[in-house]
Amino acid sequence: MATMADFRYDKATWCPGCGDFSVLAALQQVCVRMGLEPEDVVCVSGIGCSGKISQHFGSYGFHTLHGRSLPTAQGVKMANQDLTVIAAGGDGDGYGIGVGHFIHACRRNVDITYIVMDNHIYGLTTGQASPTSKKGHKTKTSPAGVGEEPLKPLELAIVSGASFVAQAFSGELKQMQNIIEAAMKHKGFSLVNVFSPCVTFNRVNTYEWFKEHIVNLDEEEGYDPTDKYNAMKRIAETESVCTGILYREERPAWHEYVLGATETGTVKQTLDITPADAAGLIDQFRR
Repeated sequence: MATMADFRYDKATWCPGCGDFSVLAALQQVCVRMGLEPEDVVCVSGIGCSGKISQHFGSYGFHTLHGRSLPTAQGVKMANQDLTVIAAGGDGDGYGIGVGHFIHACRRNVDITYIVMDNHIYGLTTGQASPTSKKGHKTKTSPAGVGEEPLKPLELAIVSGASFVAQAFSGELKQMQNIIEAAMKHKGFSLVNVFSPCVTFNRVNTYEWFKEHIVNLDEEEGYDPTDKYNAMKRIAETESVCTGILYREERPAWHEYVLGATETGTVKQTLDITPADAAGLIDQFRR
């Protein structure tokens, strides 16, 4: 049985105190708790500080282009349904250049887990405004304050068709572990947006700020994550500064319609390919 050591690879090089350390630790611990083996897991990451997670996580990994972790992760899952596939990135990567892929991944409901380390800023390129930076936030690219409204990933995911939407805080490791585990066990597309403070370039949205403002909906009596309209209402009321499993819907994942027989009568197909078939496809692209 795999241990934490099996899911560790290379020394993490984030800034001391970066929230991404906790996300990596939570993901490793959840994989051990679920009894997964490193060879059964694939971590696909994008560009940015958060993109380094595939380098430090001891499984198969793929470091993609900026904003392209989701199409790659979906392709991996379609090619081998037996794999546990995790896509990872930051708010700039996923909600900026990658937002188009994000919307379509939500509506397809492919059985992958997407972990977004949201620090409300571009960290790797040294502190520019990101899609989730609050209006008025001053950065290198917005010295007078951000003029745009921040993108709202939780609401966007729900209205786009994601069947599991949750938010965690890297300063609350136990809750984050439970959320990531629930997301990985969910059959369908799971978004876990994680408040992961940038201790170097974002001096507003700090650990202390989040601890003061977060509303934990997992602890809210009577909260029903299957009620889509109430989920949207509570997210709006908390100005998206909330944690917990916010919305969950049980419905067939995309591959069950396309690759497996379902009540809709879809014919079961296979993605198995022979070496000769692969060579033929490669030859076509070379022409």
